[in-house]
Amino acid sequence: MLFIPAIDLREGKVVRLFQGDYEKTKVYGENPLEYALFFEREGAKRLHIIDLDGAKVGKPLHMPLIKEIAKNLNIPVQVGGGIRDKENISSYLEDKVSQVILGTKALESREFLKEVCVAFPERLIVSVDVRGERVALSGWLNLSEVGYLDFLEELNSFPLFAVILTLIERDGTGKGVELERLEKALTITKHKLILAGGVTTTEDIAKLKPFEKKGLYGVISGRALYEGTLNLREALKIAES
Repeated sequence: MLFIPAIDLREGKVVRLFQGDYEKTKVYGENPLEYALFFEREGAKRLHIIDLDGAKVGKPLHMPLIKEIAKNLNIPVQVGGGIRDKENISSYLEDKVSQVILGTKALESREFLKEVCVAFPERLIVSVDVRGERVALSGWLNLSEVGYLDFLEELNSFPLFAVILTLIERDGTGKGVELERLEKALTITKHKLILAGGVTTTEDIAKLKPFEKKGLYGVISGRALYEGTLNLREALKIAES
């Protein structure tokens, strides 16, 4: 199981939101590349980067910065936030980004998802961002009528690298992990699954470790690393044991 550090970007800075609320932003650093290099030095095997401003407006706003980070790392980088056309996917993947994360566009258009999966097989991740039982979109600002389990089942027919299950109510809260929706998701999806939201302590990672056998490929955490409730080396040791 991978432990994947997260870097969320707003106005070029490393930040975290509380439950995806743009009004509740906390800035942790001015230099995202320094954080990325630190995570790699500490032993991270993959990095998760989200362009929050891009997610909000529907187009990438941090692409040059994210490309610079990817070019300076030797570990895979997965990137999301406002990526809603084939050109932006291609641009990222041509510049050392390993996987591109789709959210809103994948939910809105299965035809588009089919097209880009054919063009970029195993290079795409779909993020299923859940509030309650439904899938959120547009940087989590809106809630669709689509149930997350139904969406996961639909995604089984697409050649994705993985899916991310984000539990919005847990994201950035420090409340710990919630297993109920994770268990349900793992029974439905045929893809490797990455969990985000609520991974706060080494105890959380230990709770999640048994789900590796059921298809849990990795867990994402951000705020806990910045706040110091989680030590990266300890997290990696438990996740990879």
